[in-house]
Amino acid sequence: MNNAMASTATAPHAAADPRWNAVLTRDRSADGSFFYSVKTTGVYCRPSCAARRANPKNVQFHDTAADAERAGFRPCKRCRPASLNLEQQHAATIARICRDIDAAEVSPRLDDLARRAGLSPYHFHRVFKAITGLTPRGYASAQRARRVRETLQRAGNVTDAIYDAGFNSGGRFYEASDAILGMKPRNYREGGADAEITFAVGECSLGSILVAQSARGICAILLGDDPDTLVKDVQDRFPRATLIGGNRGFEQTIATVVAAVESPGLGLDLPLDVRGTAFQERVWRALRNIPPGATATYADVARSIGAPASTRAVAAACAANPVAVAIPCHRVVRTDGGLSGYRWGVERKRELLARERRG
Repeated sequence: MNNAMASTATAPHAAADPRWNAVLTRDRSADGSFFYSVKTTGVYCRPSCAARRANPKNVQFHDTAADAERAGFRPCKRCRPASLNLEQQHAATIARICRDIDAAEVSPRLDDLARRAGLSPYHFHRVFKAITGLTPRGYASAQRARRVRETLQRAGNVTDAIYDAGFNSGGRFYEASDAILGMKPRNYREGGADAEITFAVGECSLGSILVAQSARGICAILLGDDPDTLVKDVQDRFPRATLIGGNRGFEQTIATVVAAVESPGLGLDLPLDVRGTAFQERVWRALRNIPPGATATYADVARSIGAPASTRAVAAACAANPVAVAIPCHRVVRTDGGLSGYRWGVERKRELLARERRG
């Protein structure tokens, strides 16, 4: 089998693949997330193609149009799968602009970015925010924050980290350092030295629960069977932070979080202190927009943030979520509706969804 065919996602029979339902229903929302080809005609199509339905035994699925063409199929003349619609063109353009921002030593000006995108500054700003969930300035700031966090782990000193991350003055960085790191830069670089994190381990109907809070907000909600494992998880995040056992004043915070676990449809109205990459933060923001009792697929979330080909990256961002229930990654399911990939166990995911549906 050649490499192209090996990269093609196939099933013994296409009807057994959850993507087949999108083909049967001509689901436009699935366009761009995969393509299908028909061996008897030698063409490949979008899921929404209006052509006569093929016999599923002759159908193969492909992640990209390029995969389908490498496997020897030609684009359908009816649905033109090789061409991008305007929304997809915008997504591709913004993805390219994001890469430019990522690579820039200094955040580019809005006018410059808009010119590279071939759009007016006003239209570019609106399209960028619609696709990424962030303004161009907000995205650039998130990327600089990510670089600071990464560089502080390896830089010889804080000053080097500041300039390597694209801040052109130390004063500008220190003005924003608390929002970026939640603590002084040197403390972050030293593994959270001198930072104080209050935590407590309790019990709920789903097992043990650990709640941790920094000076800025809830930084961890962990579920599990072994309290010691949960505590070690927090210690590993900031190995030199001072972990303080919760006192009576912290009991109300614990009770509020436990109530959200017992009735996840109520939500959790507490400040959060969670930081990730710009992509992770976009995913986490999208997860909080999924209504209680509803679910979305990983592909749905990828499309909602304007990155339809990033299903696996969305799954990884869900797995990196440090605050169970508050960021409801339990509402994300496979394309076929099956449950998988929950950091705190599939059975807990199933129970949380069941509780939300019961209201």
